[in-house]
Amino acid sequence: MASAPHDPGVVRGRVDAAGRLIAADPLLLSLQAEAGSMLGARLALPQIAAVARLTRELGVPVSRAAIAAGRTQDFDLWVRASLDGEEIALEIEGWRPRPPAAPRLDLVLASDDDGEVARDPTTGEWATDAHLRLTRVAPDLAARFKIDAGEAVGQPLTRLLKLDETDDGQLPLLDALAARTGFADQPAIPRSGEAPLLLSAEIILDSSGEFAGFAGRALPSTPSLALVQPAALAKVDALNAELDRALRTPLDRIIAAADKIVERSDGPLRTDYASYAGDIAAAGRHLLSVLHAMGDGPGSDPNRIDLVAASSEAINLLAATGEAKRIAVDVMASSRVQALGNPRGVVQIIVNILGNAIRHSPADGVVTIKIGSDATTARLSVIDHGPGIASEDQARIFDRFERLGSTAPDGTGLGLAIARRLAREMGGDITLDSTPGEGARFTLELPLAP
Repeated sequence: MASAPHDPGVVRGRVDAAGRLIAADPLLLSLQAEAGSMLGARLALPQIAAVARLTRELGVPVSRAAIAAGRTQDFDLWVRASLDGEEIALEIEGWRPRPPAAPRLDLVLASDDDGEVARDPTTGEWATDAHLRLTRVAPDLAARFKIDAGEAVGQPLTRLLKLDETDDGQLPLLDALAARTGFADQPAIPRSGEAPLLLSAEIILDSSGEFAGFAGRALPSTPSLALVQPAALAKVDALNAELDRALRTPLDRIIAAADKIVERSDGPLRTDYASYAGDIAAAGRHLLSVLHAMGDGPGSDPNRIDLVAASSEAINLLAATGEAKRIAVDVMASSRVQALGNPRGVVQIIVNILGNAIRHSPADGVVTIKIGSDATTARLSVIDHGPGIASEDQARIFDRFERLGSTAPDGTGLGLAIARRLAREMGGDITLDSTPGEGARFTLELPLAP
């Protein structure tokens, strides 16, 4: 955990033109790691990053108070930022610790339909020191170990869990321990006899930037279901674990950070940044609701969905992405077509295929959403004028982790796989029609509402 030594003095860092933290003293680097980022990645401390952006926008040095969140405590800081060529030089002092702000995730994650609060983001959390002795265990996880959370602290992780090999014979946790990196998908069996788990974690750095342990989550791997339908359910379990690692935990952090900014809108942070934070929290809430809906699986009662309204919501969620490339999105619909399905899931499908179209469209271009229906099927097509997709690649583009071309190297390769899975769970599908050099048309088909 990040803990400031007594009077650490001035802590320095440098941010490049893309907002990446490219140099940092150990204490700043430790906070960056606890926020889920690293050296060379975007500065993940919102109020410090805001000072850097303001300096770049105004072209003059900026000094202001800020708050940075560590894993177990927050810090009141004084941040000075100044231009140094294309980079921003940061000088941070003060470093007065304060108790962490209580999260308000219940306000952000509440369901629009039933008002219920989504699951506690601390579910399954655990942490160890550098010797794999537990330093934190969430109550629900301690219950799986059949031990009090307080009694678990200080015990070796392997006394409560037996690590198992992956299908390729690896032990991700031990590999990560040797390499001092994070890991995911480590199978583990509680020695209490409870159901198997999948572990994932990030590294913790101490104030000098040295490895200090792991902090992560343990999620059920539900192998008993795989005995019923081995091929299908094993794939679903693996995808669910990947989604938790790639989406759910980072979204919890993003929403919590954005929420803190909103709460301080009358403080040292400008009001427009607080407004941006509200947009971030709203988008995060949408994505988490989609993950919650995906967890329900097939068989959920379908709802009537206005595809024009769903398209408008998706366009709003992608507004910043479209503006960055100056892409216009046109919606063509002869009538208000209504489909049957999960409203959040449909919006997420449109976000995924529309986002894909925007990323692969040339700047200053146009992407078209065309909506129609026949006697039984509602259809929504997203049409771009990008490079298109070769026929031999069209079948595998819906596979997980497939990313064709190099125009979006930072993607996870999960977007289209998620979209097709959601569509099929709602009794529909997604098809692709594309000719190289002539763009692509992704079509979502869903049952037409009567």
